[in-house]
Amino acid sequence: MRDKQENNNNSDAVVVRLDETARNEAQSILCHAYREDPTFQYLFDHRRAGYDQRVRATVRELIDLYLELNQDAVGVMKGDTLIAVAFIGDPELRMNLAEQLSWRIRMVLTAGFASTRRYLDYHQKIRDLLPHPQAHQLPLMGVNPKYQNQGYGRVLLKAVEKLCEENPRGKGLVLDTGNSRYLPFYESEGFRSLGKIRLGDFEDHVLFREIGSEANDARNEATPH
Repeated sequence: MRDKQENNNNSDAVVVRLDETARNEAQSILCHAYREDPTFQYLFDHRRAGYDQRVRATVRELIDLYLELNQDAVGVMKGDTLIAVAFIGDPELRMNLAEQLSWRIRMVLTAGFASTRRYLDYHQKIRDLLPHPQAHQLPLMGVNPKYQNQGYGRVLLKAVEKLCEENPRGKGLVLDTGNSRYLPFYESEGFRSLGKIRLGDFEDHVLFREIGSEANDARNEATPH
């Protein structure tokens, strides 16, 4: 981990830039975050034996891929404990996982062919909804369950948004969620819907927020004083 920086909005939260030394802690947080996620449960068939192993394999391979590609990652620490993490895709990457041959092979060997195929199809549907001009993507984000509903998710998202603002190549941030109870939180942060992806009997929501001074000015004008 590197580049610690105090967050003025929450005195016990420290925003950090992550590197490969945080791999294991980040994997643990994200596995807990996505194990109960409706999208992951559908994509990796939680009714079939070995679901936890498929989630761990997928999270591990995605973390390794984004680290290999030198993508940004940020976290939130409370004391000496990493409690929240986010991996950010560069706007110029617009990654097509189907073209990542070594990643696909590792996924098939660890998560299985059916789960890998379903995840690739889902990923392509998200790519089809990506806006123009280019935007950052937030493929992995999670807060340790022990620290949820305490404001740390908002601290993490603010850190992501600040990092995106420092990159002039992107004009916004894209994320998705299959958990509709998170929608009010994202909407309060200025995200709007790009579309929905049907997954079984529910929908995954793909959301977008403009990033930059103009977007901030618009939000400030809309905020009651």
